[in-house]
Amino acid sequence: MEVSLRPVSADDEPLMLRVYAGTREEELAPVPWTDEQKAAFVEMQFAAQSAHYAKHYDGMSSDVIVVDGEDAGRLLVARWREEIRIVDIALLTAFRGRGAGGELLAELIDEATEMAKRLSIHVELHNRALGSTGGAGSGRPARPASTCAWSGTRREIRSRLSR
Repeated sequence: MEVSLRPVSADDEPLMLRVYAGTREEELAPVPWTDEQKAAFVEMQFAAQSAHYAKHYDGMSSDVIVVDGEDAGRLLVARWREEIRIVDIALLTAFRGRGAGGELLAELIDEATEMAKRLSIHVELHNRALGSTGGAGSGRPARPASTCAWSGTRREIRSRLSR
């Protein structure tokens, strides 16, 4: 599997919305709204999230995740003086569970380690990633949203993530 990144362009807006919508599918499944109502809600939430990120993560890199030549998701990263913050990493459903996210995370761990920076990520309660960062099934307390942070060598960080 080949995983690469390319900068998000204005033409990628529909893709970015699809990726975001995919992250909300499970959460919205039990909601008794029509598909049109759910789509309108997701569009509104995506616009609000985009505005929030633009305001709070000035200079954030925004990349399309490409897997084997196909657009597969998005990676948003803020790089600060002492920290690298994974603002968002999300894959379309068809690309989940294949290792692309783990490969990108490993690259960010290497970058943080080489630059002696802390690596952090903000994780929502309903996110499956909580199985490795905290929350349901991890033996760690869950909150509606949590920021997880690690520092150390790649081996130390990966060890903490696999607990």
